[in-house]
Amino acid sequence: MIDFTNLPVRNKTYAGANGRKISVVYEGDLYMLKFPGVSRINTEMSYANGCISEYLGCHIFESIGIPVQKTLLGTYTKNGNTKIVVACKDFTSNGLVLQDFASLKNTIIDSTHNGYGTELSDILQTLEEQTAMDPQILSDWFWDMFIVDTLIGNWDRHNGNWGFLYNMETDKISLAPIYDCGSCLYPQADNSMMQMVLDSPAELEARIYERPLSGIKVNGQKIQYFKFLSSLKYQDCNRALKRILPKIDMDKICKLVDETPFISDLQKTFYKTMLRERKERILDFSHQKLLKRERSKGYER
Repeated sequence: MIDFTNLPVRNKTYAGANGRKISVVYEGDLYMLKFPGVSRINTEMSYANGCISEYLGCHIFESIGIPVQKTLLGTYTKNGNTKIVVACKDFTSNGLVLQDFASLKNTIIDSTHNGYGTELSDILQTLEEQTAMDPQILSDWFWDMFIVDTLIGNWDRHNGNWGFLYNMETDKISLAPIYDCGSCLYPQADNSMMQMVLDSPAELEARIYERPLSGIKVNGQKIQYFKFLSSLKYQDCNRALKRILPKIDMDKICKLVDETPFISDLQKTFYKTMLRERKERILDFSHQKLLKRERSKGYER
């Protein structure tokens, strides 16, 4: 239980639409403190659960072995009101500048959309044609991230919330840790909605197969995770599925959920149920379908 209220505040600012953010110093390191945003979809909620989603989403990435921004949960009190907040460690230091994928995409001068356009064909073109780093390494990173976003139900992974660290002295870029996971794990689900989903197989299936959608589009339509992954259409995505699935330890992830502060037993049950079901019905199903196809065609595993 960390109280961030009286920490030293710095003048560094952060962009983004999900909630207010300030820069604070905690135990000698700079952190971005994110406050809960207003729930615009579920108006019955005072605030969305984005801070919990940010914390859990990042820790799930970490449990799978993917470098991720360090996150801490705590409280912040102002004018007598105490809110749950998430502190995200600032990984820009020593001349490192965060550059999002959109800025790299803008360097592809014959792309048909701007940097923030999330049409998959444009993204794949950028992965292949950019010269800042090895295209295969970048492609693997993108698809690994996509597989984990499928597991956690991230509906807002766009070109502005993943990217690179640019070293101003050496002119080199490297992959930035995963960050901005506040739109995963159904952040606008309140207690009544969680209970309804747990009680109704139809509602549960709707939140596995139909929503949330990915922020990435194919032919102008947002990707439906199950249909896209189980189509087995994209070989780099298939390889990422085979690479990431064995690293998903549901016992470890459920322990993370159980040890998360501030959340109720209902929330814990909801998160664990959704994660298990999404893994089994989307990732496991698609993986089994892929292996069956490979065996039938004599592919090497």
